[in-house]
Amino acid sequence: MTRILHTGDTHLGYQQYHRPARREDFRAAFEQVAEDAVGDGVDAVVHAGDLFHDRTPTLSDIMGAMSVLRILDDAGVPFLAIVGNHESKRNRQWLDLFESMGLATRLGPEPVRIGNTAFYGLDFVPRSRRESYDYEFVGHEAEHAALVSHGLFEPFEHGDWDARRVLAESPVEFDAMLLGDDHTPQTKQLDEPTETWLTYCGSTERASASERDERGYNLVTFEDGVDIRRRGLDTRSFVFVDLELKDGEGSSVVRERIEEHDIADAVVIVTITGEGEEVMPAGIEEFAEEQGALVTRVNDQRELSEEADVEVSFADPDEAVRERVQELGLSTLARELDETVRAGKVADSNVADAVERRVTEAIESRDDAEADETDSQVTMEEYR
Repeated sequence: MTRILHTGDTHLGYQQYHRPARREDFRAAFEQVAEDAVGDGVDAVVHAGDLFHDRTPTLSDIMGAMSVLRILDDAGVPFLAIVGNHESKRNRQWLDLFESMGLATRLGPEPVRIGNTAFYGLDFVPRSRRESYDYEFVGHEAEHAALVSHGLFEPFEHGDWDARRVLAESPVEFDAMLLGDDHTPQTKQLDEPTETWLTYCGSTERASASERDERGYNLVTFEDGVDIRRRGLDTRSFVFVDLELKDGEGSSVVRERIEEHDIADAVVIVTITGEGEEVMPAGIEEFAEEQGALVTRVNDQRELSEEADVEVSFADPDEAVRERVQELGLSTLARELDETVRAGKVADSNVADAVERRVTEAIESRDDAEADETDSQVTMEEYR
């Protein structure tokens, strides 16, 4: 039997709402995962990408990650991981640094065996490379096999990467795909081409106000089959105050509704709909923070009233935008991307692919001197 903790999307370094406390929350959630793993005696922690929020973490973020990884290392719990889209760089990855220090194992096409299970890794692959991608996984002799990957996979909603195709083209048959990227925890079993379990562990902290469910991770056991169980994390409270204001109702009603909740040290998200009076977000945010909230955000989904004092010219908005873009002094590539996204020259469904293709072309045509960097020249600066 092999029992692992499946986590991902820890997004270390994310200073959400520009609050240092939120940056610390993301690190604390990851530390809680490590402590749970040690306390439960799992055979390994498997991380499905986006350890960091971006490719240029600060020194304190890097040191924070190392301190958590040392909790696992001191307890003899292997940390197996892949690279997600947020942290991915052109050459050496931060995960390579941690591997060189003996704190992590970067999963790839060759199996890493933990107990009766072989683990493989598939880093995030941009859409422009997926059609021609070769899934060259090396064979194994374990009872079970699992693929760890990062991306939005079909047949889940919003998927743009077909898990069935990955499995069909793989020379290895996988019992499970342990996934990251989608912050919503969800699990399903395919019926073809193989009866493989697909599971997202979800994020360890709320990276957006749309993530209302409890944060957590998966405990996955490989024995006679695959057993996937969900466990929650104790993270900072988010208080969601949803109001439909009736005619004549306004800020006083919003404040009354906020007072119905315990908002001490919480992130408060106020969403307003209905026919009520205009509500000034700044006043509501100040009120909630006086009541002890860490941060408050007001999302008024109602249309602007006809009487609202807003100066807008509809003579030629596209020309106004073009003038502003010119004033910004953007590069040729940036202006091309602006035209692609804004000017409607590409069908909406193809915009993302067109932008990705143009950026890829720009990267591939970089100066040869920069493209020929060798591993012998790798320094800490290149890790950034």
